Amino acid sequence: ETAIPRTRRAQVMNEVVDERLMTIAELSTMLGVPIDTLYGWRHRGEGPKGYRVGRHVRYRRSSVEAWLEEHADRRQSARE
Repeated sequence: ETAIPRTRRAQVMNEVVDERLMTIAELSTMLGVPIDTLYGWRHRGEGPKGYRVGRHVRYRRSSVEAWLEEHADRRQSARE
């Protein structure tokens, strides 16, 4: 068995963490918004794309990041 170099191991672990589905509580923490707001967005179809897993809702980090990019504030500051 060959050892994985430390930097490669860290990269693999980051990929695993990035691919793990996030709970609504984790998404709430990430975005800094209440869980009830996320449920409201989901009900109205306004929030990040979620996935139903049994009775639970889960989110892919890549979907959340894509949604954030789509909703970025494009206004320029008056000083720019």
